[in-house]
Amino acid sequence: MFTRRAGAEVVYVLACLPLSLIGLVLTLVPLVVGTTLSITFIGLPVAALAILIARGLGNTYRGLARSLLKLEIAKPAPPTPRRGIIPAVLVNGASWRAVLYVVLKAPLGVVMFLLSAMFWVYGLFMLTHVTYWFTLREKLGLPLVDFRVDTWPNAIVLSVVGLALLMAAPGVTRGVVFLDRLLLKWLLSPTTLSQRVRDLEETRAHAVDDAAARLRQIERDLHDGTQARMVALAMHLGMVKEELEGDPDLGMTRKLVDLAHANAKEALVEVRDLARGIHPAALDKGLDAALATLASRSPIPVLLSVSLDQRPPQAIEMIAYFCTAELLTNIIKHSRATDASVTITPGPRIVVSDNGIGGASVKPGAGLAGLRERVATVDGTLTVSSPHGGPTEVVISFPA
Repeated sequence: MFTRRAGAEVVYVLACLPLSLIGLVLTLVPLVVGTTLSITFIGLPVAALAILIARGLGNTYRGLARSLLKLEIAKPAPPTPRRGIIPAVLVNGASWRAVLYVVLKAPLGVVMFLLSAMFWVYGLFMLTHVTYWFTLREKLGLPLVDFRVDTWPNAIVLSVVGLALLMAAPGVTRGVVFLDRLLLKWLLSPTTLSQRVRDLEETRAHAVDDAAARLRQIERDLHDGTQARMVALAMHLGMVKEELEGDPDLGMTRKLVDLAHANAKEALVEVRDLARGIHPAALDKGLDAALATLASRSPIPVLLSVSLDQRPPQAIEMIAYFCTAELLTNIIKHSRATDASVTITPGPRIVVSDNGIGGASVKPGAGLAGLRERVATVDGTLTVSSPHGGPTEVVISFPA
């Protein structure tokens, strides 16, 4: 009953009381003044300031809920200043919901504090009063109740009632905090539509960045690898031509031809790898064929199981292939695994696992974070389970 969660909720109630009262004053005073002076040039800026204060208080409440209540609430998108920051703030729905929360939070904060304090304080007082009631010169009378503590039986009864209040106190605190949880989710979280728009904007930006990075990588590979090979091939063929035009030294000519032939083969391999990186030819036959080719090239055994009732869209096939390829590459490079498995079920849903050392996590800027962003461009999700010591399991789910 008296758990860490109960203590955190009590701290939350205590912290919210002064914050809610001060926040109400800081928000309503400039809002009322700004509304009153709205016919002047300073009225709207003052009103906008009040709304910005409410948004800042909303961020503070979200932080308290996250740290004390373990309640994650997404932050709404900031106002878009298309025609100036003041009009954008005044017409922003999330900002006005923050104002409404600040206004409702003040009476709710008082009620939360009084109900919680009544059970905790009265319970503690009644429970401990048995230890010192007989030393008081005037016998105690409880307010609102015709009950006087002037004998040992009455003192014991009072202690029992105090114990009952203390036992009920965490539940009462949790109940009033639950009301605030509902209010937080209703008023301080983004609406479904706005959150969806924000997610789409983020995934679009990630997709654009990923495409730009991929194009830069292709250009770099072509410039530093294939182009250099082709230049060397042209030079060696030119030298062969010169040798054949003069007094030919067949030994030297043979060496130059062999070198040009080797460069040509290496250039072909690089061009083939680049083409495969842009669009694997095996994908033309389906995701199962492409992944079978991928698994056959792995230096460690890969158990592949594909069960699809229909072929996924091309965009999802591409993302699924490249994500699986990168996950297998990570397994080979970092996991010290001796075998791996790839399982694909309808959805599609991809599960890549290995028996390595574990410890993989999604860190900003790291490979798994990039995969999660790539999957999110088609509303997919990526989850990682990788305790230290293994095994590691990465699950990629795409919308049906």
